[in-house]
Amino acid sequence: MLYEDEGTTTERGYVVKVPVRWSDMDVFAHINHARMVTLLEEARIPWLFYDDRPTADLRHGCVVSDLHVRYQQQVRHDEGPISVTMFVEKVRAVDFTVGYEVRPDGAAPDAKPAVVATTQLVAFDVDAQRLRRLTPAERGYLERFVRP
Repeated sequence: MLYEDEGTTTERGYVVKVPVRWSDMDVFAHINHARMVTLLEEARIPWLFYDDRPTADLRHGCVVSDLHVRYQQQVRHDEGPISVTMFVEKVRAVDFTVGYEVRPDGAAPDAKPAVVATTQLVAFDVDAQRLRRLTPAERGYLERFVRP
């Protein structure tokens, strides 16, 4: 899926505006929890998996080993597209942890996020069915987004 907004590198991380679909809404017009996890996943695509990224090979083998989502405010369907700021909390030999801040459309980049989340992503060799080390190019790219 190509986005109209393929993202921007900022001092806070990589920011992508992700469209919110009708099917992402629950009965109370909030973004459904399971759909929020999917929207976070979709935000990672232009940041990590496009052809011109040093991390593009991860699209052939990258698994989520841990996920945490904390809601600090409600996010309503009509507040989309949501703005997802992604950054790296930690890079290790075979994995890295991505932090997320989700804000409704129009919110200031430094406003309190409505949702904060983390995912631990692990590089995986699908053919060998085992973990693989991150390449120096992958590590270098990810380290650019580590927050101090």
